[in-house]
Amino acid sequence: MYVVPPPRSSDRGSGSSELRVYQAWKGSNKFFLQGRFIFGPDARSLFLSSTLIVAPVAVFCVFVARKLMDDFSDHLGIIIMAVPVIFTIYVLILLLSTSGRDPGIIPRNAHPPEPEGFEGSLDVGAGQTPQLRLPRFKEVEVNGHYMKVKYCDTCMLYRPPRCSHCSICNNCVERFDHHCPWVGQCIGLRNYRFFFMFVFSSTLLCIYVFTFCWVYIRRIMDSEEITIWKAMIKTPACIVLIVYTFLSMWFVGGLSGFHLYLISTNQTTYENFRYRYDRRANPYNKGLFNNFKEIFFTSIPQSKNNFRAMVPVEPALPPRPVSGGFMSPSMGKAVDDIEMGRKTVWDMSSAGIDDSQLNNRPTIKDEELGELSPEIRTTVDDAGDHVGSHHRRSSRGRKSGSWEMSPEVVSLAARIGEPNRTGGGGSSGLPTDNSHTKPQ
Repeated sequence: MYVVPPPRSSDRGSGSSELRVYQAWKGSNKFFLQGRFIFGPDARSLFLSSTLIVAPVAVFCVFVARKLMDDFSDHLGIIIMAVPVIFTIYVLILLLSTSGRDPGIIPRNAHPPEPEGFEGSLDVGAGQTPQLRLPRFKEVEVNGHYMKVKYCDTCMLYRPPRCSHCSICNNCVERFDHHCPWVGQCIGLRNYRFFFMFVFSSTLLCIYVFTFCWVYIRRIMDSEEITIWKAMIKTPACIVLIVYTFLSMWFVGGLSGFHLYLISTNQTTYENFRYRYDRRANPYNKGLFNNFKEIFFTSIPQSKNNFRAMVPVEPALPPRPVSGGFMSPSMGKAVDDIEMGRKTVWDMSSAGIDDSQLNNRPTIKDEELGELSPEIRTTVDDAGDHVGSHHRRSSRGRKSGSWEMSPEVVSLAARIGEPNRTGGGGSSGLPTDNSHTKPQ
């Protein structure tokens, strides 16, 4: 019978209680302010996105809004200047809320789940154990529709419906939409609302700047009675802003329209590109009103991760007999004990011999043998015979072997007057090298 030994104290992660969850996090995320903010591995893109928002607004306030304040009354001129500034701050807050929060990460399991059924053949040869395989997929019911959920080898869990593993962040995310490189974070259950509001607010900001740039050009045309081309030449900043905001409106505006369609049909970007629910019934579609209500008027669920909590110390698992090895769905060969992370060992506790005694026996060199007394040599020979016979008994089903002696030991034994030990060599002898003690 095979017995899995309990882990040593050093294997249980001694000192792990001194670490917090964000310090021992296995994903690719980056944390700031001691785990209060969680970003993706490409968090540097936030600086680029912030610059693309702040820079055109700063140019607009300096070269356009400041001059429009002189052409309009006091209150209206102040509003023209204040609106883009406040709106920009609002967009940056939405950007930080999207990028710096947990998008809906599902915590990893420390051990694989207990399999409900085994996939494997029980017809195995002598001395072998059956291979137990976790099912790759499981069926779940969603609103009357049966769907398959997939097993994640990295997180060691069955992904809930609408959950997917992000290869960039290396996490399973609930209601996974996509990984946005512009915000440097996955878009999922807990930040999709802020992502859409960020994209939609950016579209409105582009429309505002684009519109008032044309208003300023129109004011120049009326005041100086010149053509539109000459008016545009007088204000090159407006030309740059008009081109920039026009191109940006196609990007963020098109993205806003696409996500409005996804919200109205209760889809995610991942589902839309992979499953194409327009060809089959969408089990998550609750109707137009309820779909918008689910995104904008429901409370955001609490995070399943407490990144500032102390890392719990896992208790030691007691020894238990194992009849076979568990296999991950993506692995080609069995793992004897995937929970413990180590292979099974021979149980020789009943014989009083452990592995270290078999592999780490002291080797007696030729020159040292001559210095030993006959009594010591006899004791060494008897010990070697005992260990060798026990090792041969424990390796049932294997090819039987014998202790081999080098020619130097044979000649030395003949010279010291013990020719009776050099004849058979099948049941006794001195092992000269640890490599000869292993069964063939």
